[in-house]
Amino acid sequence: MDNFNLISNFAEFKELKNIDKSTMIGVLEDVFRHALQRQFGTDENLDVIINPEKGDLEIWRTRTVVDNGAVTNPNTEISYAEMQKIDPSYEVGDEYVDEIKLASFGRRTVLSLRQNLASRILDLEKANLFEKYSEKVGEIISGEIYQTWKKEVLILDDDDNELILPKSEQIPGDFYRKGDTIKAIVKSVEMVNNSPRIILSRTANRFLERLFEQEVPEIFDGLITIKQIARIPGERAKVAVESYDERIDPVGACVGMKGSRIYSIVKELRNENIDVVNYTANTQLMIQRSLNPAKISSITIDEEKKTASVYLKPDQVSLAIGKGGLNIRLSKMLTGYDIDVYREVEEEDVALIEFADEIDGWIIDALKAVGCDTAKSVLSLPVEEIASRADLELETAQRVVEILKAEFEE
Repeated sequence: MDNFNLISNFAEFKELKNIDKSTMIGVLEDVFRHALQRQFGTDENLDVIINPEKGDLEIWRTRTVVDNGAVTNPNTEISYAEMQKIDPSYEVGDEYVDEIKLASFGRRTVLSLRQNLASRILDLEKANLFEKYSEKVGEIISGEIYQTWKKEVLILDDDDNELILPKSEQIPGDFYRKGDTIKAIVKSVEMVNNSPRIILSRTANRFLERLFEQEVPEIFDGLITIKQIARIPGERAKVAVESYDERIDPVGACVGMKGSRIYSIVKELRNENIDVVNYTANTQLMIQRSLNPAKISSITIDEEKKTASVYLKPDQVSLAIGKGGLNIRLSKMLTGYDIDVYREVEEEDVALIEFADEIDGWIIDALKAVGCDTAKSVLSLPVEEIASRADLELETAQRVVEILKAEFEE
């Protein structure tokens, strides 16, 4: 059993797992020195020379030539008579260096070496994997679907390391098949039973943020900052952005020409709708923007209680709330305020014909002819304009206005 056979597996492992040269040499030397200590009681007079590129090693032992019968430790000393058989040129007191072959260790020792080496390699692999992915927490990685289960999906990275995507971190509606390529963010890395468990996520806000960084150069370069993200995975998200360059429109830059940039992100998120909002420190304006596309009439804010009462016209309420309440839920998440939506109370309008007992019929007809067929449509105009449009005397127009106003004052 030669040296190469013993450590060839480690050389292959080094190539696959990209273990650095110094670490590999350190592990090999440590394993063999422990074996030498058990075999000879000490390794002080032994040199282990490792060639990691070729996957082989040499063990050289230094012994002192002593008088015949004076050998006390055959590992550190060799008798003069024995030395003469090997090389007659040596004298008592000289140091003799020879190579120790692994075959001389015995089968049991060599098997123990193999097992110890395999164990150290495995530990090293786990430590390297843990360190590698601990540095990648918060970053996007790509992997290949290897196995799907009810509660999680097993993914392999480019080095065939196993990564886990739990059901709770999957976007609703995601469908995985073996061999598919998937993007996700590294959420956490933990040691479970002395093995690293790498958890991925596609539902984390950080995942959406990283996708924007990939698709929008201005965000990657720091010209635009994502200030806040509110997201209901698989349904809808709102992203508040701010530009540090007045020449750059942050919303336009994120959406891209004809939606080209935002489309790539939406596609990756299984058609999750994304609203990009221009961030502002003005709370009232931020709430108004977050409730887009609804048009707000007025807002009352309580800064201490972090609440906001929003008043809208009846036809805008459903837009503010959104399908299934998504729009208002995301607005609350984005702004940090508890938002309540109220309908504006509008007075009922009255048709002009209802005032026929107080206003002459010809006047009503004249007003209707110019588009004023209700009381409020007349009251929305200045008296002079009413008179001019309907070709009425100013006094007549004034009397009509007084009659209509009285109706609403009551």
